[in-house]
Amino acid sequence: MRKLKLLKLTTLVVVALLFLVNQSFAQTRTVTGTVTDQTGKGVPGVTVTIKGTSTSTQTDGDGVYRLSVPENATLVFTSVGFASTEMAVGTGETVNASLTASNYDLSEVVVIGYGTARKKDLTGSVSSVKSKDFNKGVIVSPDQAIQGKAAGVMVINNSGQPGGATTVRIRGTSSIRSGQQPLYVVDGVQLSGNSSRPGSIGNGIGSTPGTNPLNFINPNDIASVEILKDASATAIYGSRGANGVILITTKRGISGDPSVDASVSVGFSNIMKRLEVLSASEYVQALKDYSLPSTVYTPTTPTANFGGDVDALDAILRTGITQNYTAGVSGGNANGRYRISLGYLDQQGILKESDFKKYTANLTGNFKLLNNRKLNLDYSLLVSQTREQIVPISNDAGFTGSLVGQALQWNPTHPLVKPGTDSIWIDPAVGGTTVNPLAMLNAYDDHTNESVMLASLAPSYKFFNDLEYKLQYSITRRVGNERGELKRWINIDGIKDRGVAGINNAAETNQQVTNTLNYTKQITSAFNLNALIGHEYLSYASSGSGLFGDNFTDAGNLHYYDIMGYSAQGQRGVYSYANPTTELQSFFARAILNFRDKYVFNASIRRDGSTRFGSENKYGYFPQVSAAWTISKEDFLTDNATVNNLKLRASWGRTGNQEFPSGAALSRYGFGQQSISRQNVDNPELKWETSTTFDVGVDFSMFNNRFYGSVGYFNKKTTDPLFEQNVAQPGPAGIKYWINLPGNIVNNGYEVDLNAAILNQKDLNWNFGVKASFLDNQVEGINGFYETGGLHGQGISGATSQRLVSGQPLNVFYIPIHEGIDKTSGQSIYRGGDPASNKFYVGSPNPDVLLGISTDVTYKRISAYVNMNGAFGHYLYNNTANTVLPIGNLGSRNIAKSLLGTGVMENQSNPITPSTRYLEKGDFLKMANATLSYNFGGFGNTIRNVNLSITGQNLFVITDFTGFDPEVNTDKSIGGIPSLGIEYTPYPTARTILVGLNVSF
Repeated sequence: MRKLKLLKLTTLVVVALLFLVNQSFAQTRTVTGTVTDQTGKGVPGVTVTIKGTSTSTQTDGDGVYRLSVPENATLVFTSVGFASTEMAVGTGETVNASLTASNYDLSEVVVIGYGTARKKDLTGSVSSVKSKDFNKGVIVSPDQAIQGKAAGVMVINNSGQPGGATTVRIRGTSSIRSGQQPLYVVDGVQLSGNSSRPGSIGNGIGSTPGTNPLNFINPNDIASVEILKDASATAIYGSRGANGVILITTKRGISGDPSVDASVSVGFSNIMKRLEVLSASEYVQALKDYSLPSTVYTPTTPTANFGGDVDALDAILRTGITQNYTAGVSGGNANGRYRISLGYLDQQGILKESDFKKYTANLTGNFKLLNNRKLNLDYSLLVSQTREQIVPISNDAGFTGSLVGQALQWNPTHPLVKPGTDSIWIDPAVGGTTVNPLAMLNAYDDHTNESVMLASLAPSYKFFNDLEYKLQYSITRRVGNERGELKRWINIDGIKDRGVAGINNAAETNQQVTNTLNYTKQITSAFNLNALIGHEYLSYASSGSGLFGDNFTDAGNLHYYDIMGYSAQGQRGVYSYANPTTELQSFFARAILNFRDKYVFNASIRRDGSTRFGSENKYGYFPQVSAAWTISKEDFLTDNATVNNLKLRASWGRTGNQEFPSGAALSRYGFGQQSISRQNVDNPELKWETSTTFDVGVDFSMFNNRFYGSVGYFNKKTTDPLFEQNVAQPGPAGIKYWINLPGNIVNNGYEVDLNAAILNQKDLNWNFGVKASFLDNQVEGINGFYETGGLHGQGISGATSQRLVSGQPLNVFYIPIHEGIDKTSGQSIYRGGDPASNKFYVGSPNPDVLLGISTDVTYKRISAYVNMNGAFGHYLYNNTANTVLPIGNLGSRNIAKSLLGTGVMENQSNPITPSTRYLEKGDFLKMANATLSYNFGGFGNTIRNVNLSITGQNLFVITDFTGFDPEVNTDKSIGGIPSLGIEYTPYPTARTILVGLNVSF
């Protein structure tokens, strides 16, 4: 009987299960549909999700999707740039949807540290810039694409050099000595921030500007860039998040048949602004006005008038042609997607012989494996090679100058080429230290290559729909080499009749292993939880080697760097190094709790252990807490037709900064030829800088989301700043010692981000946006002062222009105050008399206001985009005017035109003294780029879309600054202490007209 009852019970259970399975299959069916925009065009890449589940798919290149759904389901359609839409499935097999363009969607998913979050769940300050909003034109690196696109973010192109470095500051400068750039994270991979392109040979001209470490990324492969600005967003990165974090997300494949996107553009570049120097006739007249010999030069009657008429700057300039080609193929289905892309950029610089080439390839994909599709595999492989031909531009050239300075100084009456010949003129008559810029271009040869590979593999497994484990392993390998020479026939002291050459190599290998467990659950209809725990291991290793030689005898047309053994044996040298490997091990956790979409609470903590710090401070804790209140969800505002969203948010947190040389806490030694010397004293108490940030803000949207934005205030205080100083006496001279200085750096300010959809109609759309930041910077509690901002050129060797001192902004200018020219003597007048002993704090290079303005107008198939950026309330030091074009040049070199016609004859013997005479307001507003495009739509069944555009880049700049470009930052650091806001004969900025064609198949 018992067995019979058991059999009956088993039979009933099996029947019940079969019934349920049958019902389940009966209630599940496949629906298809097309998702279109307001013009009726299919929208690719739209995410179609069954509401209340994680089951989803994406539309293909034509906006078509296919999805298995249960009965009475509701589908949610979401896509970047469109308002989300919900559609009930009903009883039919087709569900079409139409999306309305919108830049404000609270359901939009935003990338944050180690995951994503809905925009409505954000409690901190995060700016998101999508690829459609990137700056247009010749964009070499991702940071250039977001210039002026986010409040509180300053991006400066340090010079016009192709592939040149940028200065990026998020909410001001927070560090005195250590790394000041933000942390860059590409698809979850944290970059070191370094480039493996070696520096130039340097001999004879000084150090050349660096390159951008992000050059290996093709901006066309980027889907979005998120800028994490406050501690609630950056604390999850712990000891690397103090300067902000920039998350770069690359494009992924979309479901559907293979689709191809290709683009080609050709640009023409010329110098944006010239410096006004004397023409040949003006120069001869100036000689007469100053009673200097002005008759035409003869060996028996030498004068400064050689009878010619040349423009030396024009002789080294050209129209640079830029070519850019990209192609991408993507496709797949719900269980596997892929994207492959290739890119080639060839950018000729506007200075002859300068060139930048970049080759990129990118492969990304995703597979869902196993029968239950719970095992996911993400993979990516990015490879690139950049090749640069560098011209002799220097950060710190001395009296002989570098290429641009040599051209500006060149006597306009002296021919550059011997009349009737093709021979470049090197004539002692023009002065033994005056270098013909054409000769410099021919004598100097310097080229570099850098190859980068970034590979990442990330398997993940969903235990349930709400619980997912992910392992990410990545390796980044960078290898660079440089070969350079300066020929023996150039008339530069130490080079003439000798020559110099060098070969330099550098390499970097970085690894990252990240384990995360993510739990996302709609616990009840009121509670949503997004929780994360993780462990991470990072390793950074770098090394390099090289050899150099000088005193080459004549070698015909051979390059010196190809025959290094031909140099004088006693003048050859070799070097090699391997920096201590930096290792970082971390544990972290975060929880975001959303209650009724009205109250959001966010908390995280990270524990970092780093080999960079002293034995007594290996580990640190970086917590944050934040909250947001969606006021518009309260009863008193739910019926308000004007206010669509109103959210108040506040956060507090701590982050760190460990960006200083590896091994700085240890005793380090340098190895020479059969010699060992101590270079660094150990400090077991060394620890990271700590930045504590308080942030409060309001996010809003009004008038049916037509007007939206945010307003916020922040206060950021950095303590224990890292600093390198010399060991005090009686310790050995030249030995360094890393410490944490007593004192603070305080940045505070306001950020405003306002956007308006002024017109939003079927055929006509007009959007307008303003990003503004109001910043204040102050140094507190530092004992004494530290000099930086080195000035270079004739007559001011060893001069500095900036200080780090309490009660002043970082890098405050500290120089004599110039009060004019004495009309009688023609000599400069300085406040207090002797300028050597009377210096004053006279201005900050840190802008008080950052501004970005963007607007776009679309009428049917015609679109126009305009982006402007600017900075205000700061000063720039014009080192070029100070030492390259002073009045004392007259009679041997050229001078600035502004020195004449003022009614005062300045004495030629007036000393070249650094002072406020060369300190200028840096306020500017630049038309960064403007684009006009026409969308032809598709052609037949093959070509889905064709778009033709013309873009103007750096069209004009409104400024009173007299240098090449107020957007400049020549590296004038001293002893590793950074400088800011100094111009010294930089590579000039280019104005570019670019024609582009985009085709989709």
